[in-house]
Amino acid sequence: MAPPQLLLLLTLSALLLRLTASSQPPPTLSTSHYSTSCPKFEQIVEQTTTDKQISSPTTAAAALRIFFHDCFVSGCDASVLISRTRLGPKPERESDINLSLPGDGFDVVVRAKAAIELTCPGVVSCADILAVATRNLVVMVGGPYYKVPLGRKDSFTSRADDVEGNIPKPNMPMDQMIKIFTSKGFSVQEMVALTGAHTIGFSHCKEFSDILYNYNGRPGSDPAYYPEFAKSLQRACANYTRDPTVSVFNDIMTPGKFDNVYYSNVRKGLGLLSSDHVMRTDPRTRNYVKVYSDNQDLFFKAFASAMEKLSVHGVKTGNQGEIRRRCDAFNN
Repeated sequence: MAPPQLLLLLTLSALLLRLTASSQPPPTLSTSHYSTSCPKFEQIVEQTTTDKQISSPTTAAAALRIFFHDCFVSGCDASVLISRTRLGPKPERESDINLSLPGDGFDVVVRAKAAIELTCPGVVSCADILAVATRNLVVMVGGPYYKVPLGRKDSFTSRADDVEGNIPKPNMPMDQMIKIFTSKGFSVQEMVALTGAHTIGFSHCKEFSDILYNYNGRPGSDPAYYPEFAKSLQRACANYTRDPTVSVFNDIMTPGKFDNVYYSNVRKGLGLLSSDHVMRTDPRTRNYVKVYSDNQDLFFKAFASAMEKLSVHGVKTGNQGEIRRRCDAFNN
């Protein structure tokens, strides 16, 4: 009989093949969508993302988080980019969970859109720019390349009320997190793979203060933390009540590199969030954490497959959307 670890690897490999086959983009999307209408599209986005990441190294993590928050609410339609107007409803980016979205992620899309509009005005959607910029930035910090089919339209709506219940929160029970992902068509395996995005970026101390200072209503930290790590976090986050922007890198070992060290940290009690600790122990997720910790290549393949699937989730095409003139405002 094959050892359990080998069986899990074989099962994951077979699952990846099925997921790749089952996450094909809508026929209206194509990687060559702008080859005639805006042939310099990829070049412009590549140059913009490169310049922005070099000047602001947090851009990759910022864009990745914004992309996820955009796609999981109403599909990958750039609805999260809309700013509030005097007469309109509160948009997605002003929902409580989105208030902390880093500005670098918005800025890189705005810069790319401005450059593209000078070359081929009214042709390229903000949703396509966000999708490609995110992929480019992931690759730039060491992550896997994956295909991004193009031809998305930008949304006609953006409502903060639509966000609640659609974005997983770090203090959610595992049942609730899995329910959110499965409601979007993502498996537990894909959920764990996408969570690997925490290999870059940071979390605000207020997001895990309850398990750092007052676990289960008692003074002290969650025993799932490695003890010395908990003490260092308590020192780093000491002023979080006075300064809500105080934050800590999600991956304390290689914070600027997209790799599988995040999973190794989680297994050692070096994860920041309650969701990290639960993912390590829950029988539905812990084996994936172990495999991705041990095998970066398998993690990269799983992440790339899940991101390809995510990038076409709920896309708008045809008359379902528009090509915005500016990414933070509807045309009308």
